Amino acid sequence: MQFQYINLECKYLFECCCRKTLIYNVCVCVCVCVCVCVQPAVLQSLHMVALQGKHVEAAAVMKEPLNWLEQSLSKKNTPFLTAEAVSVADVVLWAALFPLLSDSGELRSVRGWFQQVGGLEACQTAARRVLQGKGVEALKTFLQKHPATQTQRRDSPTNATEAEDGEHVMTVEEIEEAAQIWSEGLKASPAVTERKHPVLPQEGKRNVLLTSALPYVNNVPHLGNIIGCVLSADVFARYGRLRGWNLLFICGTDEYGTATENKAREEGLTPQEICDKYHAVHADIYQWFQIDFDFFGRTTTERQTEIAQDIFWRLHERGFLLEDTVEQLRCESCQRFLADRFVEGECPHCRYPEARGDQCDKCGRLINAVELRNPQCKVCKETPVIRSSKHLFLNLPKLEDELEQWLDKSTGSGDWTANARHITHSWLRDGLKPRCITRDLRWGTPVPHEDYKEKVFYVWFDAPIGYLSITANYTDQWEKWWKNPQQVELYNFMAKDNVPFHSVVFPCSLLGAQDNYTLVNHLIATEYLNYEDTKFSKSRGVGVFGDMAKDTGIPSDVWRFYLLYLRPEGQDSAFSWSDMALKNNSELLNNLGNFINRAGMFVSKFFDGCVPEMLLNEDDKRLIAQVRWELKQYIQLLDKVRIRDALKCILNISRHGNQYIQVNEPWKKIKGGDGDRQRAGTVTGLSVNVACLLSVVLEPYMPSVSYTIRHQLQAPPTCVSAMLQNTGTFICTLPAGHSIGTVSPLFQKLENEQIEVLRKRFGGQQVCKRHSSIINQGFQAETTKLCFLGQTFCSSLGSTLFLFYVSI
Repeated sequence: MQFQYINLECKYLFECCCRKTLIYNVCVCVCVCVCVCVQPAVLQSLHMVALQGKHVEAAAVMKEPLNWLEQSLSKKNTPFLTAEAVSVADVVLWAALFPLLSDSGELRSVRGWFQQVGGLEACQTAARRVLQGKGVEALKTFLQKHPATQTQRRDSPTNATEAEDGEHVMTVEEIEEAAQIWSEGLKASPAVTERKHPVLPQEGKRNVLLTSALPYVNNVPHLGNIIGCVLSADVFARYGRLRGWNLLFICGTDEYGTATENKAREEGLTPQEICDKYHAVHADIYQWFQIDFDFFGRTTTERQTEIAQDIFWRLHERGFLLEDTVEQLRCESCQRFLADRFVEGECPHCRYPEARGDQCDKCGRLINAVELRNPQCKVCKETPVIRSSKHLFLNLPKLEDELEQWLDKSTGSGDWTANARHITHSWLRDGLKPRCITRDLRWGTPVPHEDYKEKVFYVWFDAPIGYLSITANYTDQWEKWWKNPQQVELYNFMAKDNVPFHSVVFPCSLLGAQDNYTLVNHLIATEYLNYEDTKFSKSRGVGVFGDMAKDTGIPSDVWRFYLLYLRPEGQDSAFSWSDMALKNNSELLNNLGNFINRAGMFVSKFFDGCVPEMLLNEDDKRLIAQVRWELKQYIQLLDKVRIRDALKCILNISRHGNQYIQVNEPWKKIKGGDGDRQRAGTVTGLSVNVACLLSVVLEPYMPSVSYTIRHQLQAPPTCVSAMLQNTGTFICTLPAGHSIGTVSPLFQKLENEQIEVLRKRFGGQQVCKRHSSIINQGFQAETTKLCFLGQTFCSSLGSTLFLFYVSI
């Protein structure tokens, strides 16, 4: 199965240029081996060495592919992989191994081959240019942007939880237990109950309150915004409901602040009209992406004013507010004080030239706008002046001890992502300082104090209170969620730049209010998603924004899948059109869709649409045990909000199913004798039951596809709750005699022409130009040497090969 994944770029170059000068088929075979067997291990090893300092573990990962290479070379009578002279295959493999292979130990053939290829002048020049004498450190920036894929054998399930400890080996007891449970079938199990609004906490249930960071109203969300907040939260919300949790998922638009005023001035509308217009835009985008909120609200409401002012007075009465005079930046051209995000300048800490007036995106440090060097008004580009104004501050130092006690408890018992913990601890390490909560603006929640009646609340005091007010607009019984920490678990989803406001500032506001507020138990923060290794920019037309995705002709479920596949959980990741096409065509079309469609078509074609009798042998039981183990991993990972890793479990299940069908060949056995026909029936029946399980575990990720599969299989409604209860149970939900519906393909291929049109449309032309330039230079062996540019990913494992030419 591995060798169906061919690096198309390499094959194209060979087809065009190498057939006459190289042993073509051998070269292709070697490059396939490199892409599938070697490159993933190299990438994982580079991550371990460059980013984690795990040299011993990296050597262990490389052991198997290097042994494969040693055996291959030792059997040849030629000094190089395919011939007496160096070939493209030699250079590709040498380039992949070069950053790591300083010592090949006892592998004599590998050592000799590696030294011969590395002795070529072109290879030496390339190595100097790329690594610049820094070794793997030179690749650190590239590696940070591209997640490593855990290497694993295709015939045994594994995932990130056990990747460092090796693959999971099935015991006889596990296999027999899994087969026994599966054979018991679908017992009486309650279906997932239909939601009744309002959703309120219930005694004896797991009550989960789930929020997604409130998107700012006048910014159309791009793909990074969508995966960082609402889509990730939606997956977890859908999963929680399938698990039977009593869950409330709320979100809404953050609508106050200077940005709204400026947008209104630009469009000739009032701030409220701007909010009404763009709130509807947001709602349409999230509906198209199938984000299943219980309630999607907004912050420009009376309940927001009531709740924010109540918290303010409670803080004031308990002595947690300070008064001070503040120096602010005022733009005389615009005749207004500048909100933090409407002034840019050089960061006083790291010298980043585009730091905002409240925080530097590069070093993450908080900034007072007057500390910026060379500040500029973002509206008119004029240099602002400093003016004084009296303001109120939240006394964070006075709340610091109480905050730390709460944080120790919350981070100790809850699921906080590593970046959320790190950012929060860095704030505390530097010591908390009073934080201003008022602003000299007009569009905002008014400060109810007589001395500050011309001011409004600062957005980062006011906006998180929107979670409460949005819930209050959903139900008058909102306090059962927000003033009930004994019964309610609170999950916050956001991108990492929002962490300090949710882990420090907002909790301090609620702690200081002393009103038994529910504080966050689990803080889930993503890193950033870039676009083709650059930033999204609406003004420059670079990147896909939410209102554009539906015009691409690509279904929302495919968008969901790809964004979740590369969800930036541990480090930044990058959207790539070519990679999206690759994942659609390999993982969705050839892996997942191929298996489900074949299983259903076999039932329809060979057994008149009825699931046949299944008599299990040892191979069948092993498949059941493998699938059951992947299901348990899926549940364990999603319980810990490891959304991307859990998705890999789904793909592993379908991969096991494809291998099972391919080995057993039911399309051949159905033409044989009674024994063969019985075997074909068992393989078909078991396969279609695996397909039914896939429909269940896909629901949080691809809800429309999940529904389509269940509809085609006529799956019983109780199959969902039955298989996702407790730690996961793979059972026979489609017994012998069950009639399925009409089966049809689930996915469509994304063609290269279609992808190139989209790439150009959304500003990713630089990649196309680079590839075109390479091809146009030609591939003449006597004038050009192919050399290595940077450590790379291979096609089926989420990768692409970057190559360049050095002319002699």
